[in-house]
Amino acid sequence: MKEIGAFEAKNRFGTLLNWVEQGEQIVITRRGKVVARLVPNDLRADREAATHAAGRIQARRAGVRLFGLKIKDLVGEGRR
Repeated sequence: MKEIGAFEAKNRFGTLLNWVEQGEQIVITRRGKVVARLVPNDLRADREAATHAAGRIQARRAGVRLFGLKIKDLVGEGRR
C-alpha cells in the first residue's frame, strides 16, 4: 500500500489511477492524517466471504431468546 500527500495526489492523479488499475491500494493523507483510500474496483462479490459472514451472524443469534416477550412490547417500552 502506497501513501501519498493530498497535494501530490492532485498533481499525479493519472499516475495514481494507473497504480490502482494494476491492483495497488493508495492512501491519501493531509497533514499526516489519512483522508482517503483509493482501491481497485472489484465488482465481483466474494460469495465465500458472504456465506461465512452469514454463518457467523446465525451463530451469534442462536442463543438469543425472548422468553415469551413480544418485540413490539419491547420497542414500546424502549420509547417511554
